[in-house]
Amino acid sequence: MRDVLRRMRRANRPHLHTLSAQQARVAYEAGAGVLEIAKQALPRVEDIRIAARDGTALPARLYAPSTCAPLPVLLYLHGGGFTIGSVATHDVLCRQLAHLAGCAVVSLDYRLAPEHQFPTAINDAWDALQWLAAHGDTLGLDTQRMAVGGDSAGGTLAAACAILARDAGLSLQLQLLIYPGTCAHQDTDSHFRYAHALVLEREGILWFFDQYVRNDADREDWRFAPLLAPDVEGVAPAFLCLAELDPLVDEGVQYADMLRMAGVPVDLEIYKGVTHEFIKMGRAIPEARQAHADMAAALRAALGTSPTV
Repeated sequence: MRDVLRRMRRANRPHLHTLSAQQARVAYEAGAGVLEIAKQALPRVEDIRIAARDGTALPARLYAPSTCAPLPVLLYLHGGGFTIGSVATHDVLCRQLAHLAGCAVVSLDYRLAPEHQFPTAINDAWDALQWLAAHGDTLGLDTQRMAVGGDSAGGTLAAACAILARDAGLSLQLQLLIYPGTCAHQDTDSHFRYAHALVLEREGILWFFDQYVRNDADREDWRFAPLLAPDVEGVAPAFLCLAELDPLVDEGVQYADMLRMAGVPVDLEIYKGVTHEFIKMGRAIPEARQAHADMAAALRAALGTSPTV
């Protein structure tokens, strides 16, 4: 991890928060695969469209480790502060999860800020989850065995979707939360302890959220800050994957505690010595490959699948 940070400093690329949103997207996509593991070949990779509530056809990509149907499915929501990231930037990770977990993965290109501010991203994510529950069987998916997951901002969306699913009576077997943002004001100790020089910096977090939220009231909405949810009893079991050296680690632990206090089964892993974004550094960081295996094991246990041979 120290070597990765050293190389990042030597590269001396501009911080994302000093760029426009469009420039930041291009820069993030250009670097997204540099430290990734090799791309896993799968028998089925298919670009699809999912209808949002306003009629927009949202792009998504379906990954399947087998052509045998029906397969249980994970709806995956990429990270990027609601402003950057895409199906393309998380392609390698989604392929690996499908391969190791033996389930289908549907990765969603929800709409990004600042063009589409809160609550567009969570509306898109929730619409996609409902669409999969209603229409997934037409794609060879087992809609009785579903999970939702995501990293960073995508973890926030996944946590909110799990609450919405509980309220709507939509059964989920697992919520896979990878260093999710859960608090309203980024004021935990870890936000200050790890504010600089560890991949995700405080200035960047504030810049991302300034793109996404319209006003202070949005920050107090539990769909932005799941720690503010009035009740999480009865939501899907959770697997939380956190990085030790991450501004978001404290709020991840707090959310795990909140779920446990409500009687929700929770597995929590804090990977030592690594930073935010580490799960996309599998070529350089052994902990990333361990996290892939751990997340896949949690999915297999929840969805009743076997790893792809």
